[in-house]
Amino acid sequence: LADEINRTPPKTQAALLQAMQEREVTVGQTTYPLPDPFFVIATQNPIEQEGTYPLPEAQLDRFMFDIKVDYPSLAEEEQILISTTRGETAELRKVLSARGILSVQKLVGQVAVSDFVVKYVARLVRATRPADPSAPEFIRELVDWGAGPRAGQFLIQGGKAMAAMDGRFSVSLDDVRKVSIPVLRHRISTNFKAQAEGKSSEDLIQRLLEETPEPEIPKYER
Repeated sequence: LADEINRTPPKTQAALLQAMQEREVTVGQTTYPLPDPFFVIATQNPIEQEGTYPLPEAQLDRFMFDIKVDYPSLAEEEQILISTTRGETAELRKVLSARGILSVQKLVGQVAVSDFVVKYVARLVRATRPADPSAPEFIRELVDWGAGPRAGQFLIQGGKAMAAMDGRFSVSLDDVRKVSIPVLRHRISTNFKAQAEGKSSEDLIQRLLEETPEPEIPKYER
């Protein structure tokens, strides 16, 4: 867990990038392999930018999702007040072992993905790139650069997780659409024109989801 990652200096960020990319860390002249399961969760405050070190695109691209955490709901906020002001100690218990996490990861990895879904994902990702012939006009006008191939990998992996949580063993287009904004949000860079018009990357992704056609593949192949 890297808390307020944009407040860590570039040297620390580079060490984290090595861990995420190579699954190992180096201290001095010694390299340590990281155990399984291994994943990184990082936080940053989007409001406070003074004294921060923005993450480079290469490191942002290593993160599967960019999730915005909003204010809690009324019921959640009431529960927070109850649990933090009455002197009660929360009872914590382990709900899953490391081996259990690996088993879940293996199960999710076995969820089937049809050529129909693969073609849709490739079409969606390529449409985010302003220089690609398939990019719609609004992407060419409002985007500096789009998502790379890793975005497609994470769209499929996220779609697999959505299907597995729903008790299904094949990925649907709706599964992909549900994870599209958190997967693509930090991989699309809008230009000054988009910012002047108040258009965010989320706005452009939503429009892409509405306008990107499904591949023309026979129903039985879906």
